[in-house]
Parts: sequence; C-alpha cells; structure tokens
Amino acid sequence: QNRFASVHVVGTNGKTSVVRMTTALLEGHGVSTGAYVSPHITSWRERVLIHGEPISEEAFTAALERAEESAQAADRSAGEEGPVTQFELLTAAAFAAFAAARVQYAVIEAGLGGRLDATNVIPSTLTVLTSVGYDHTEWLGETLEEIAAEKVAVLRDHTTLITGELPDEVVPLVERFAEERHATHIRAASVANNLLPGYQGKNLALAQAVTGQLLGELDTEALAAFAEGLATSRFAIKGRAELLPGDPPMMFDAAHNPDGAAALAQALPALLPPRRVRRGLRGEWRPADVVCCLAILEGKDAAGIVNALAPAVSHFVCTEIPPERIEGSGRPGGRARPALEVAALCQKAGVEAEAIADPLTAWERARELARERRGVALAAGSHYLLSALWTERPAQSS
Repeated sequence: QNRFASVHVVGTNGKTSVVRMTTALLEGHGVSTGAYVSPHITSWRERVLIHGEPISEEAFTAALERAEESAQAADRSAGEEGPVTQFELLTAAAFAAFAAARVQYAVIEAGLGGRLDATNVIPSTLTVLTSVGYDHTEWLGETLEEIAAEKVAVLRDHTTLITGELPDEVVPLVERFAEERHATHIRAASVANNLLPGYQGKNLALAQAVTGQLLGELDTEALAAFAEGLATSRFAIKGRAELLPGDPPMMFDAAHNPDGAAALAQALPALLPPRRVRRGLRGEWRPADVVCCLAILEGKDAAGIVNALAPAVSHFVCTEIPPERIEGSGRPGGRARPALEVAALCQKAGVEAEAIADPLTAWERARELARERRGVALAAGSHYLLSALWTERPAQSS
C-alpha cells in the first residue's frame, strides 16, 4: 500500500460509482490506476480493477497466493483477535496486485464504515466522503453524527477531504475533523452534473473534483473524450442505474438502503423512455410504468426502502435471495427478508405487490408484467439479487 498514491472513498451511497468515474478520468489523462470496490456482482475479480478492467485470473491468483502466505503467519500470532477475515485477505491481495501492476494511483472504496475497515491502512493523500445516511447502524451507530464520525475518521493529517451533499446535522462534525487534521476541505458541487442525470451526475461532480485536485487541472480533450463516452453509453456502471434495451427494457440498481432507493426513484423519470398513451385524437407521453422485482436483506430498513421506491413503481414482485447465494458472494450469515413480508410492506405503501420466493421466477414475472404494460422491468434492493439473476441466467440480462 506504500508503493502507489491512494485515494480513500467512504460514504453511505455512491462509493463505487465515484471510484469507477475517478479512475476513468485519471486513465483519460494518461494516469495508470487501480481500483478496489465492493461488493461484486458476478465475479470476485470485479472488486480489483487495473486500468478500469477486472484483474486477470493469473494476476488475481498470484495476488491471493501472496496475501495468503502472509495471512497464515498472521493467523498463528493472532491470539484472541482471531484469523484474518475474507475481506482482509482480499484487501491485502488488491494492494499486492496494484503494487505489482505499478499503478500510479489506487482509488480505494471502504467496505464498511471507515475507521475500523480493513482498507484503512492506506496512506491516502485524499479522502472522499460521498454521502451520509442510515445504513449498517448496528455497527456504525444509530445517529447520523455517529455514522459520519466512523467514516470521516479515515482522514489523514495534512491531506485533502472532498465531500458531496451531506445532511445539515453532520456538517459541523465533518468540518471539525478537517480542521483538527489540518486538512483542506473541498465541497463538491451539490447539484447534478449536466453530463449525467440524477444521482450519477452528483457522483460525477465528485469524481471531477477529485481528478482536478490530483492533477491540478483537467485536460480539455480528455474531458471531451470522457463526455463522448457518457453520451454513447450513459456511463453505465454495472448495477447502478444500469438501463439495458430489450422487450421490455430492463434496469438494474442495487438501491439497498432508503437513501439509495430515494435517489433511484427521483432519477427514474429522466432515465426511462416515456410511453405514448392515446388520449382523444392526439395522445400524450407519460412516464413509463415500472415493475420492480425487489429483494431486501435482513437488517436493512425494508420499510424505508419500499416507501422510497413506491412513488416511482406501479407494481412490485417481491422475492428472496437463497442463503447460499449471499454467503458465496461475501456476506457470511446473511439472509433475505421473506418475500411475503416485503410484499406486505409494499401493499401498505399503496402499491400492488405479489410474492414469489424464487428470484428467477420473480424476475420472469416482473418482465412479463412490464411487457404487458409497455413499461420497464426494474431489479432492485440488493447487490445479491442482481448477482443471482445474472449468474444463473446472464443471457437474459445482456
């Protein structure tokens, strides 16, 4: 971790997008990068990116073997602290891979919180706090101030802190942290970037602020090339407001907490193609019907997620993620809320809902309903739902 310059990205929502956008901008300026993100959707290699692409199998294996050798030594002397965790091992492997690839910058996403996260061993020159909201309260605290303190604690002395939109109640705390650490505090634009609609525009504003701070200024030609890429692909990041054409069109967004769900609901009208409805002789355009296949993990604020999505959804198909799918993707002991329980919350929110336990069957049902209504099928509520859909039947979502 000392063989490359590092940027630490913490926050409740937006971390992966900011990491991916920052590395894309840096690469566009000729700067070689590594990126560490989580969780993955279909492959563990998605968490370790070299030059914006998942690490090769050969390099990933070599990095894991290097980390495992050290982990065995650490386990023998761990005592009551216990053995090296899966996330710690993967984090060490990522840093080894970045060093081997001789990247200039590595942009590192914190896994959970910040202060006690395995990523908090990097000598970061810049810290990004994307957002602060209620999530993982059992570990990070029950108030926004407590959650913010856990995240911003990664800030190093005499470095730079860049923040996105923050709740008013945490701003004094964040400013105090920056002052105590003699850090430069930059507040990124709080309005959506005009290159991207919705919450991704705000994430892009953060990425631009980071890149500008690291490089001094942004190259006009590099920005133009980046903007062209946005125009052609809408900068689709897997599982983040990702819209795919088809019959019906499909959208995938993890939206695993109330703030993420609210941001998605707010962005949907600008992201989805409208539908034409006949009215008299002329007809008119209306927002697309959204049929949402929804799964939520235990421990998440299910009511908050449902209530945030409800204004943008016409029908919910609620489902469950098999425990083995959750554990196999890096969340030991994780469980999904029962589909019937989630459906009841949707109905309480005033939206039609049905429960189908099998996620593939539920997704087929959501697509069927969306096709009938000439609408859009949305899969949301958990990264692990997206993983289940894409791993078992990837052709359906490509």
